[in-house]
Amino acid sequence: MPSLPTLSVVKKDPLLRFLLLGFSLFVGWLLLYYLVLHPHTMLDKAVIDSLIRWAGGILQTFGYELLPEPDPDNYRTIGVQGGTPLWIGDPCNGVMVMAVYVIFIIAYPGLWKHRLWFAPLGLLVVHAINAVRVSALSIIVTYNYNWLTFNHDYTFYIVVYGCVFLLWWWWVKLFNDSSRRASGAGSLNG
Repeated sequence: MPSLPTLSVVKKDPLLRFLLLGFSLFVGWLLLYYLVLHPHTMLDKAVIDSLIRWAGGILQTFGYELLPEPDPDNYRTIGVQGGTPLWIGDPCNGVMVMAVYVIFIIAYPGLWKHRLWFAPLGLLVVHAINAVRVSALSIIVTYNYNWLTFNHDYTFYIVVYGCVFLLWWWWVKLFNDSSRRASGAGSLNG
């Protein structure tokens, strides 16, 4: 039976370190989210409220008139005149995508001084892309509600996750050159 790698092996193998740290952080995030944040905080509602404000601003900038909110206490829908309201559920608010993005930035080698600005920048980009997604879906349901499922489940997954992958690629290209790896500056302590 193979033995588990020792701490010194993990520290010397950057791929193993990245995978173990990333997996550990992801499991920790899931536990924190499902046991504490989701049931006991307003995180999801706050993100959805922000998404609706941003998406509403985008739609109004392009001349669309928004549907009145049917229930201000449960502000989870957005729509444009002539269409049906689009309901935004917790799984669609982008929180999980943002968490995975930040976990990658933390787990992948790089200096903390860069992580401290690159992670929030990426969170803003992901949130903005999600607001554009919500805006586009609001327009789509105005023209043909049957197009919603395909665009929600496929088109915008490719767009949102494509942007996240571009941000990760940018992180790797900007802050993980071979001289940093060779000098050890790309370590978690750097």
